[in-house]
Amino acid sequence: MRQLISSGGPWEASVGYSRAVRVGGVIYVAGTTAADASGRALHPGDAGAQAAEILRRIDAALQQAGATLGDVVRTRIYVVDIDRDAEAIGDAHGAVFANIRPAATMVEVRKLISRDLLVEIEADAVTG
Repeated sequence: MRQLISSGGPWEASVGYSRAVRVGGVIYVAGTTAADASGRALHPGDAGAQAAEILRRIDAALQQAGATLGDVVRTRIYVVDIDRDAEAIGDAHGAVFANIRPAATMVEVRKLISRDLLVEIEADAVTG
């Protein structure tokens, strides 16, 4: 059985993806940013605040799928300027996952869908 979770974000319908997909006990949360409903970045210039907002959104998607942050087994973090923002993003990630400790990757990318978005995070979770 496949469960699709939508946030109603501006790109989901036009690009053709779901915020998260649950298949059995596995939930895949798509790359998540701190963009508002119109696609504008929240907290421009503040990668740590963007990461914290993203993790709140990932938590909400997981809850819709019947999971929690405690079920997360892997995160992937894409950052536009790793030298400048790795510590702030890592602090936000650590505030949520310090005791959960999923496998995690942080990589620098050239850019994201909007130039004001500094970070994007994916998460995989397993329940049961």
